[in-house]
Amino acid sequence: MRQFKILGLLMASVLLLSAPLLSGCSVGMALSGEEDPNLAVCRAGSTRLDIERELGAPRDTAILEDGSLECVYEYEIGNEPSAGRAVIHAGMDVLTLGLWEVVGTPVEATQGTKYEMTVVYGPDGVAQSVRTKKLTSAPPRED
Repeated sequence: MRQFKILGLLMASVLLLSAPLLSGCSVGMALSGEEDPNLAVCRAGSTRLDIERELGAPRDTAILEDGSLECVYEYEIGNEPSAGRAVIHAGMDVLTLGLWEVVGTPVEATQGTKYEMTVVYGPDGVAQSVRTKKLTSAPPRED
């Protein structure tokens, strides 16, 4: 009987000490989002420099028959860093001895919605047209 008690105490100690090692994915993901871009800048009449300051480098570029440049950008809305979400995930990790990660990580992986913006620039580098569409399935985020 004493052996079972020692074994139970040992297992509880291992679980308690491994909780900090098991936690972290959902906490890190909650802290590592990106600020939403200022889409008011991304309109016809804006310069390429202003648009790329908000959206980053284009994913694809192509020169059209009329000499204008078509750039395709990807961006995400709704995945801003959140200390509040991170604190909640950390608290749940502690309370559940790390088991919360089974729920918390998929929840964080589905944060945000991906969009694609296609901008056609004239020879002067000014946007002539802007089209946006929601991407149907976003690839899973990596922590």
